[in-house]
Amino acid sequence: MRIPFRERNPVPIGLSAFAIIAVLLVLAMNLENIPFVNGGRTHTAAFKEAAGLKADEEVRIAGVKVGKVTGLDLDGDHVKVTFRVDDGVRLGDRTEAGIKIKTLLGAHYLELTPRGKGKLARNIPIERTHTPFEVVPAISELSQRVGAIDVKQVAKSFDVLSETFKNSPEEVRASLKGLRRLSNTVASRDDELHELAGKAKDVSELLANRNQDFAKLVQDGDKVLQAVQARRAVIHQLLINTVTLSQQVNALIKENEKQLRPMLDNLAKVNGILLRNQSNLDRILQLFAPFARQFSDVTGTGRWFDSWIQNLLPIPASIQDAPGSGGTTTKKQGGQTGNQTGSTGDNPLPFLP
Repeated sequence: MRIPFRERNPVPIGLSAFAIIAVLLVLAMNLENIPFVNGGRTHTAAFKEAAGLKADEEVRIAGVKVGKVTGLDLDGDHVKVTFRVDDGVRLGDRTEAGIKIKTLLGAHYLELTPRGKGKLARNIPIERTHTPFEVVPAISELSQRVGAIDVKQVAKSFDVLSETFKNSPEEVRASLKGLRRLSNTVASRDDELHELAGKAKDVSELLANRNQDFAKLVQDGDKVLQAVQARRAVIHQLLINTVTLSQQVNALIKENEKQLRPMLDNLAKVNGILLRNQSNLDRILQLFAPFARQFSDVTGTGRWFDSWIQNLLPIPASIQDAPGSGGTTTKKQGGQTGNQTGSTGDNPLPFLP
């Protein structure tokens, strides 16, 4: 009897799903190592030494990347380098291989030189391979060799040799004296030579430790150049448009020169007039401030203008002479007569008849 899917035990189903996902992840991470999926042809080459070559470094032909190194193994008295090249790359039966220095800091690549008319076999023999000269290991080894020299013993040996040949002909004695002076010079500079060797070793170690940083710097610079190359068409079109715009502006100025020149002359005249009357303009600005302040006071209480008119109506004599009316008086000052009214208590200004 067939059991429905929803009634089955979910534990084995979940474990099977996790196992399938894990297998797929492993395949995805190692996809390029699967021969049938990644493609390409695998070859080997025999070298006298590895010369610093490492796995995953590039395989090039005439400077173009065509594959990568997949592994290095010790095979007897030589090193077997396994590498893979892309499909479509033709290699003759006399193809040569060499390890080249990519940077001075230790990066390498495998250089292939196609030769011959036939088809390359799986292995390139040691007769058709060559290795580079390593600068950094040579400097390091030189510093170790120089540091191991006993300069005092060398100087003593030269002294003994000079004493032994003191009865020799003049030419031999002169040569030995020169060697003795040379040994004394070397012995006197022993500390400097040791310091120089130590500095050279430190420099070589520092360059070796910073190999990844310099390699990343070169890669970032390559990315910048690629971005500039990708934007080359846009930059070129921008320059063309700029030149076209300048040509159109020049043509527009030439076509409207008769109208623009009088306008510019008039503008220059107006500018001259304003410069000549600059003091008057400054005076206008100074006087405008009090006017604006008073005008805002007049119009600040509503949608009307506030005003005050003095002596519009004369005050009758009866009000002027009335006792206890708040002291209405008549004043004369400077040849001009004016009325002042006042009220005491709550008695307002009397109504005029």
